[in-house]
Amino acid sequence: MKTFEVKDHAPSLLPDGEWKLVWSDEFDGSELDKSKWDYRLCMMGKRHRTWDDAGVKLDGNSNAVFSIYEKDGEICSAQLQTGYNYMDAEHAEEDCWGGGLVWPIGKFKEHKFLHTYGYYECRCKLQKKPGWWSAFWLQSPIIGCCPDTAIAGVENDIMESFEPGKIGQHYNHYNGYGDDHQDEHVRGNMELSLDEYHTFGMLWSKEGYTFYVDGKEDGHIDGPVSHRPQFILISTEVKGYREKLHTATEEARKTAKEGDAFVVDYVRVFDKVE
Repeated sequence: MKTFEVKDHAPSLLPDGEWKLVWSDEFDGSELDKSKWDYRLCMMGKRHRTWDDAGVKLDGNSNAVFSIYEKDGEICSAQLQTGYNYMDAEHAEEDCWGGGLVWPIGKFKEHKFLHTYGYYECRCKLQKKPGWWSAFWLQSPIIGCCPDTAIAGVENDIMESFEPGKIGQHYNHYNGYGDDHQDEHVRGNMELSLDEYHTFGMLWSKEGYTFYVDGKEDGHIDGPVSHRPQFILISTEVKGYREKLHTATEEARKTAKEGDAFVVDYVRVFDKVE
């Protein structure tokens, strides 16, 4: 690995070779840069009642701070994205045709940043308390639209932390989220300090995906490989809402009352200089 210096900020930890920075957010200033990010509020056409647009604040020290909190009786947190998945677009509530069919579909939005290949990196401090989780990942705007992964794209889970101080395996999901869904996964499953920043990266090339944790290679997946421009997400989610009762766990309610944070120092994207 080699370092890439960014003035007044922590350096990047990059794979060997020559690289150029093509997109980044250092989270300077006092307000989230809405030209780079939007809040993900919907999932599979429906507004998610706990994904909120008040869950990220800049702390004035070049950090984006994600929080867990109670709002209108629900336990909420936030997800940021640089683009949009077509399946998430919020659609009409009316059953216009009868029999469960809904029209029209949700309105398309203009993406803020899509990119193909390169090195994707996030430096962050993991959440310290149970009841919610954090992630850094890439998504295709049209994942699952057809069985050709090169066209439809891949979900790349670069970092997922479901428990304080622990990260799961690095996952690639493809062929949509139904009967044809498939996945590949590698390494991960390690414990990390809660008091320090950690760097998570993924090198995406035509030959596959290589994952990195704190500057060290942590596994490779050959493919299938997306050739589709994809977008970045930094997300948090409250535990319990995906379960049968669709309500926050007691751990989540306790953590929301006590307070906790997932802190992101920067997100950067690099292209290799050929």
